[in-house]
Amino acid sequence: MASLASIPQTQLFSKKPILNSKQINPIHRFSSIFFPRRTLSHSFGSMDGITKVPLRAAVSPVTAAAEVKKGFVEEMRRVAMKLHTKEQAPKEGEKVAKGPEERSPAKWDPTVEGYLQFLVDSKLVYDTMERIVDEATVSYYAEFRNTGLERSQSLAKDLEWFKEQGYSIPEPSEPGVTYANCLEELAQKDPQAFICHFYNVYFAHSAGGRMIGRKVSEKILNKKELEFYKWDGDLTQLLQSVREKLNKVAESWTREEKNHCLEETEKSFMYSGQILRLIFT
Repeated sequence: MASLASIPQTQLFSKKPILNSKQINPIHRFSSIFFPRRTLSHSFGSMDGITKVPLRAAVSPVTAAAEVKKGFVEEMRRVAMKLHTKEQAPKEGEKVAKGPEERSPAKWDPTVEGYLQFLVDSKLVYDTMERIVDEATVSYYAEFRNTGLERSQSLAKDLEWFKEQGYSIPEPSEPGVTYANCLEELAQKDPQAFICHFYNVYFAHSAGGRMIGRKVSEKILNKKELEFYKWDGDLTQLLQSVREKLNKVAESWTREEKNHCLEETEKSFMYSGQILRLIFT
């Protein structure tokens, strides 16, 4: 995870625009199922402060049949949505908002410097994910090459734009480096957990991430639309293609492996949230 930050409107294209400052947040979807607890193989970051969402309310036979038809991605979507607040996702969100990134982006007070750091750290995360699927140390990672959802090249163009405006591009900070290292370890040792992060990072950006980009741009970039929020082709079709691939991969997993993948959602949100908070710095 994502979801990887003000310029007076008359000064956007001056050599060194005067910028205003401050905040951001993500979006997604989710299910309910009791997960057998399993010790995770990685130890990056802390789970302190993560709200534990009870996972498994009774599901009607009709709902259960519909989920089977939609595949495992529907389970991932429902789990992710429950980790949103009511402000973020009125129908499915269950989490109590604590940090500023868990509020509606319309209420954020972002800074240009923070947003730039968010983009830099996000690029490191996407660089890492895209390299992992290219190398495909687990055979089915190769299914997710060249999906059209890749963001690294788009982020490189955006960072070049900021440089042309007179800004220095910072090095990746601790949140981005920590998440990238976590992804490297998961990809080698825990493929189900890695797939959880892959799904949440790309799908969250295609939904809530776009709203975040729009709101931040309205406040600090004179409504400029960055390349990070543009895709070649029909985004709906690109997402559906990846859903089908994820469902196909999950067909070979045991129920325990699927549950383990779903369990990882909380950590995905934690890491993405740490990068998102950079927008307010």
